Amino acid sequence: MRLNSNFVADVRQIIVSAKETAIRSVDFSRVLMYWNLGERIMVEEQNGKERAEYGSFLLQNLAKQIEPEFGSGFSIRQLERARQFYKTYQIVSALRTEFNWFQYKQLIHISDPDKREYYEFETLNNCWNGRELERQINSGLYERLLMSNDKKSVLEVARKQRIPQSPQEIIKDPMFLEFLDLKPDASYYEKDLENALISNLQAFLLELGNGFSFVARQKRLLLEDDEFFADLVFYNRLLRCFVVIEIKTHKITHEDIGQLQMYVNYYDRKEKLPDENPTIGILLCANKNDAMVKYSLPEENKTILASQYQLYLPSEKQLLTELKKELENIEKKNIMDF
Repeated sequence: MRLNSNFVADVRQIIVSAKETAIRSVDFSRVLMYWNLGERIMVEEQNGKERAEYGSFLLQNLAKQIEPEFGSGFSIRQLERARQFYKTYQIVSALRTEFNWFQYKQLIHISDPDKREYYEFETLNNCWNGRELERQINSGLYERLLMSNDKKSVLEVARKQRIPQSPQEIIKDPMFLEFLDLKPDASYYEKDLENALISNLQAFLLELGNGFSFVARQKRLLLEDDEFFADLVFYNRLLRCFVVIEIKTHKITHEDIGQLQMYVNYYDRKEKLPDENPTIGILLCANKNDAMVKYSLPEENKTILASQYQLYLPSEKQLLTELKKELENIEKKNIMDF
């Protein structure tokens, strides 16, 4: 007897859903356990606050007694995290059942409440797992977006209180492509970088940001008797437009900008629907000259962007230094424009 395929599919979905619910339940039980541990530790510390020695060695002595019985999940480091967890999230009803303990471990190390809230919302919006959240924090996603946006607009987009209105609200500069596992000093062609991006498309979409869908690679454009090929084409459902990406492993030139502008014009005139927004072009380059980009494009340009890529994640110190330098450049530019 052959069973109805819809019936079998429904049964499978019931089983899968039940398993996923059980896993989430176990994960959140662990979150609640660490929150309760943190609360109990804080109460004990406050009760003994007049006894300095007691307060100093509380976690150390507690770990010595419970770690041999319950394992490394109750080491002094984990107990310190539990205490910090409670300090950061003191209302248990505010804890999100969608987050596991690994995700909360990333969040409690963020001291800025606005920054922490941003990563909470974006984790929910994009269904980031713990490793994806960790990467976004380590790559300075929040800070990179603040370089071209104000804090209010960044948080409003994360909260879904507004839809992005410009590519600068989504496109990041620089982009970090460490997941390609290419050596920064290696000699490679643009085709190699393109192949690596396609092979790691899921990770590249994560780095690109919200709302991107892959459309084509090496899109053939026939203009009379001449053929041209756009490296990568995406569509962004938030901005409601095509996004054409050209890859350059050298420092970009004004010829590169002209080439990309031609591709953008083609998509606007041949592919874009009347109710869609103008096409965006991104030059993903190894190096760029901001002044050259500025003067190669019209003053009112809003659709052609240059984003420098890096093949490694910088250290926190390097990231902060680069971000500070970029913010200073933006401030100088604003003063000069004024």
